[in-house]
Amino acid sequence: MEISDAETIQAAQRCIEPDCARLYGLRDKLLVCPHCGGLLEIVKRVNHAAQELKEMWRARRASNAPRDRSGVWRFRELLPFDEDAPIITLTEGNTPLYDAPRAARFCGLERLELKHQGCNPTGSFKDTGMTVAITQAVRLGARTAICASTGNTAASLAAYAARAGLGCAILVPRGQISLAKLAQTLDYGALVFEVEGNFDDCMRLIQELAAEETVYVVNSINPFRLEGQKTVAIELLEQLDWQVPDHVVLPGGNLGNSSALGKGFFELLALGLIARVPRISVVQAEGAAPFARLFARSQTDERVELVPIAAPQTLATAIKIGAPVSWKKALEVVRRTGGQVISVSEREIAEAKAIIGRDGIGCEPASAAAVAGIKRLVETGFIARASSVIAVLTGHFLKDSDYAINYHRGTLRAPGDKELEGAHRNLPIPVPANKAEILARLDHQTN
Repeated sequence: MEISDAETIQAAQRCIEPDCARLYGLRDKLLVCPHCGGLLEIVKRVNHAAQELKEMWRARRASNAPRDRSGVWRFRELLPFDEDAPIITLTEGNTPLYDAPRAARFCGLERLELKHQGCNPTGSFKDTGMTVAITQAVRLGARTAICASTGNTAASLAAYAARAGLGCAILVPRGQISLAKLAQTLDYGALVFEVEGNFDDCMRLIQELAAEETVYVVNSINPFRLEGQKTVAIELLEQLDWQVPDHVVLPGGNLGNSSALGKGFFELLALGLIARVPRISVVQAEGAAPFARLFARSQTDERVELVPIAAPQTLATAIKIGAPVSWKKALEVVRRTGGQVISVSEREIAEAKAIIGRDGIGCEPASAAAVAGIKRLVETGFIARASSVIAVLTGHFLKDSDYAINYHRGTLRAPGDKELEGAHRNLPIPVPANKAEILARLDHQTN
């Protein structure tokens, strides 16, 4: 139901289109604005001072209460739920921030830190949003939660729906997602539909299914999911002792993550918790880069529209998306923060992933696009060598271990059947059962 008196509300869903900006209730089951079709965002009044929020959030880290142990619900003053909301949680968030000296040298930086969202319960950043989306599904009385997915959203939804006791249906592009992600989804009991087509075909079907009364869609078009994902910005600033980095760089697929991260930083700025925001840059794979193309055109045309890619191609399947639904939100974030949107090659992604591994940190291929992008942005001078830079790793290594095996074997092939000869390959060494031979090999070991 549309809300007419904006002054009396504490929280609402708001259309992001400037010429519309209509408000709707939190219990209205909407994906887009019924009036103009625009994307929705959550707005909420926060009745706490900056220092008070910092102290509350810090104190909760010592608590064993389920909502305090969650790295999302610990920041619940910024979420659109009452204190007694029956939350669905798997203790998501609280992910590590790693120093990565080898990756820093690879990129040409003095220092690089990696915020590893792959350390969430199901192995990807999706969990920080899914805990909020499924809590909203329960609040609305939904019977089935559904999504279109390239793999990570599927695994996350399946786990949280199982936790909530909800039915769960997943639409995936047949033969185009990692078997490890599919295995997770099946193990959590979801009903998986393999669609003949790509992710964008699945997304079109999801939006048609959204009209069903008992079905709840949890893709990143859902504004409640982005509310959970924005808490990564808060957690990151806590880990940095509230010192704002110069740059935050992340991979771009459906663009909900960059939209959410930007929303988190903007809210912290408005609340007086930080004095500035970092530059947020988005990196896509060359064969699946509709947002990078749009951004390039936007430099000369402010009213540019996204032109979808009908058949996106990349081995980084988590970002193999040709028509990202959250592009308007993401574009606003990049513009407001002074960031960039670029694309990188399959070779650049593969080499960056191997280098991240040399720091003892594993990630899925899509995550490595962020580090590959940082290297490119340093080379072009957009990122200075002495800048403080955070790369967001979105998924765990085990999400797509076949990629790493094929890289090191020399059998990794990019779209178009192009062989990628890895500069950092590391093959098993056959040796006889002989101590001297092994010691001789150890003498030649290099880092």
